[in-house]
Amino acid sequence: MSLQPKPFLSFENWLEDERAALEGRSEYLDGEVFAMAGASLKHNTIVSNLNRELSIQFKGRPCQVYTNDLKVLIRSANAGKYPDVVAHCGEPELLDDHRDVLLNPSLIVEVLSDSTAAYDRGGKFALYRQIPSLREYLLVSQDRVRVECYRRDADGRWTLTDYTGLDDQVPLESLDCTLALAEIYDKVEFVNAG
Repeated sequence: MSLQPKPFLSFENWLEDERAALEGRSEYLDGEVFAMAGASLKHNTIVSNLNRELSIQFKGRPCQVYTNDLKVLIRSANAGKYPDVVAHCGEPELLDDHRDVLLNPSLIVEVLSDSTAAYDRGGKFALYRQIPSLREYLLVSQDRVRVECYRRDADGRWTLTDYTGLDDQVPLESLDCTLALAEIYDKVEFVNAG
């Protein structure tokens, strides 16, 4: 049996296909395309809560938050991703006049699921770390109260701080704001195992 080579798809062709698609989304990594699964009720509630809380704190400031459908380009990795939540302050750097691909996020948030947690912590985070403007990366559990905040210091080193209590608050230095875990998990119901 001979192996068939995978067809190479350019970023530009992937982007054109994504812009034309009526349903479904995919992510792009150096010629390969990966379909994305739909999200759960808890996942969507957490994303909505994050969007609400950041939007309130950004009112009257030159900061913006986007959810789900804004693509982020990681030029050095030839990758296009759809973060669950992405935010920045100042002027957005966009790929082109379509204004749907951001180049300069300060914060990226991924809501973890069983199927994505390992990739979000490993390979995806390795890609995101290549974005020069990125200062903070949050991983938000949807199965328990837990937010992992990775923060890049002035020397480019990443440090991790875990937040696990509903009374905890996550300071977002890059955006000069704070996220309360009680607000992130507002209306999220957890099922007790056992």
